[in-house]
Amino acid sequence: MRILLWHVHGSWTTSFVQGPHTYLLPVLPGRGEDGRGRARTWDWPPGAVELTPEQLRGTDVDLVILQRPHEAELATRWLGRRPGRDVPVVYLEHSTPLRDVPDTVHPAARIPNCTLVHVTHFNRLFWDAGRAPTTVIEHGVLDPGPLYTGTEARAAVAINEPLRRGRVTGTDLLPHFASAAPLDVFGMGTDGLAEHLGLPGERLRTRELQQQELHRAMATRRLYLHPFRWTSLGLALLEAMYLGMPVVALDTTETAEAVPPGAGVVSNRPDVLAEAVRTFVAEPEHARAVGAEARAAVSARYGVDRFLDDWDRLTKEVTR
Repeated sequence: MRILLWHVHGSWTTSFVQGPHTYLLPVLPGRGEDGRGRARTWDWPPGAVELTPEQLRGTDVDLVILQRPHEAELATRWLGRRPGRDVPVVYLEHSTPLRDVPDTVHPAARIPNCTLVHVTHFNRLFWDAGRAPTTVIEHGVLDPGPLYTGTEARAAVAINEPLRRGRVTGTDLLPHFASAAPLDVFGMGTDGLAEHLGLPGERLRTRELQQQELHRAMATRRLYLHPFRWTSLGLALLEAMYLGMPVVALDTTETAEAVPPGAGVVSNRPDVLAEAVRTFVAEPEHARAVGAEARAAVSARYGVDRFLDDWDRLTKEVTR
C-alpha cells in the first residue's frame, strides 16, 4: 500500500514507517513544515520515500493521512485528487483541543468519508467529530533499550518551547520542582529558561540533543518529571518509561492510563509530586525498582508491533 503523509511528528512517524507499506513523504526546497521529507535525526527504513509535489502528481496513492487542517488542500493540489472523494483519507489527531473545550468541532467533521483517528481515548472524548467515524490507535514506541543508570541525582524534563507554551507545559511549575531536586530540561527553544524563571543555573540546566543522544542523557538522570497540564499523551513520557526511568507526572489527560500504580507517582497535588521527586533522588534503589515497573508497563501497552497491527487493520478497512 502507498500511503501519503507529511512528516509532522518525528517520534510518531518513526514508529509508523516501520510498517510494511511504502510511505510517501512530501519534500520541498528548504525542508519547511510542509516538506520535511525523511527524518534527518532518526534512522528510517527505505520504505519511507521522499517525493516532490511534481512527482506526487503522477503517483498512485492508496491512502492519504492528514494531520493538519491545510493538508487536505495540499493533497488536492499536489495529487490532483480530493481526499475523501477521489482517494481514501484518514485524519490523525495528535493533540487535545486548545479552545472552546469541550465544544471544539474537529476539522475532520467537514471532510467527506473521513475517519478520524485519535492517539488517546481522552482526546476522542474531548473533540467533537460531528458525524465522522472515530477510533483510537494508541501510541507505539520503539524500544530504546533499558538504558537507565540514574547516576545523576537530578530530574529530567522534556519540553519543546517551554517559554512560548507556558502553562500548557507546566513551565510555571518548574521552580516548585526545582526546590525538590535540580532539573535538566531537554528540548528545543529552552535558551534563557532559567533566567526567565529566576532560577540559578545549577538548579535548572537546558540542553537540545538529537534523539539517540537524548535517550542516553535522560537515562543518567534519577527520574523523569512530566509537568504538562494540557496536552496529548507525551511520547517523551513513554520513552522515559521504556528507558527504565521512574516517572513523576501530573494526573491530567491520559497520564493515569499510561502510568499504572508502581510505575511512578501521578497526582494533581504539586506537593505530593515534589515529595516523590525528593524520594527518588534520595533512594536510588527504590528509583531503579520503580523504573523497572515503568518499563514493563510501557512495553506491555505501547509496543510498536501492536501499534503497527492496529494501523494495518484500519488501513485495510478504509481502503476497501
